[in-house]
Amino acid sequence: MTEVNAAAASQQSQSQTKLATAGLADNFDTFLVLLTEQLKNQDPLDPLESEQFVQQLVQFSSVEQQIASNESLEALLALQQTDAQLTALEFIGKEATVNTRYNFLKDGEATWEYGLAQEADTVEILIFDENGKQVRRLDGDKAEGIHEVVWDGKDEAGNALPEGVYEIEIIAKDADKNAIDYATRITHRVTGVEMSGGAAQVSFANGELILPATLVTSVREANNAPANNNNTGAEDEESEAAA
Repeated sequence: MTEVNAAAASQQSQSQTKLATAGLADNFDTFLVLLTEQLKNQDPLDPLESEQFVQQLVQFSSVEQQIASNESLEALLALQQTDAQLTALEFIGKEATVNTRYNFLKDGEATWEYGLAQEADTVEILIFDENGKQVRRLDGDKAEGIHEVVWDGKDEAGNALPEGVYEIEIIAKDADKNAIDYATRITHRVTGVEMSGGAAQVSFANGELILPATLVTSVREANNAPANNNNTGAEDEESEAAA
């Protein structure tokens, strides 16, 4: 549905430009006829000054140039969108690391990585469902650097939650209770690419999780694990080491 809407918007924009160009051509012919009649029937005692004549031509020419510029810009944007999509298509089947707080819970597991800019005094990990409701709280690693969070898909009462998209939030504070900067990311196999609003998006877990391609920080060849897994690449490294 998103792709159809985006295509319809693009076609509507192109149609409006074509109509404007056609209308301008008709108006220009009309303008010349009126200008000729104006020159033929002007008051001999108060003739149209050459400056006024030139000013009218310049104004009309300026409008024509603006429409032509819009056509050129639309063509460039179309080329950029096509190039972005073709580039993103190369991601399909590969594992991509994406800067995001969202992940898809599959087979009772979802994995994130978070990085702390400095050592923290306390670290809380909060997990929310698609409705923004907090479903789990965990204690996190306090050391500076990158850490992994593996969630078992259960709430505080130990109940298994349904598969779906969940969001993670890190609350890290120093000894003075000041917030510490952090970043979160996930690693997934890319299962699809689509265009939405003129921007390329990559999908994971067979379309269950869709994120902008601009959030992808790295891409590499995937292992033989299922396309909707939540591994973070450790299995790849072990396989390479064993080989």
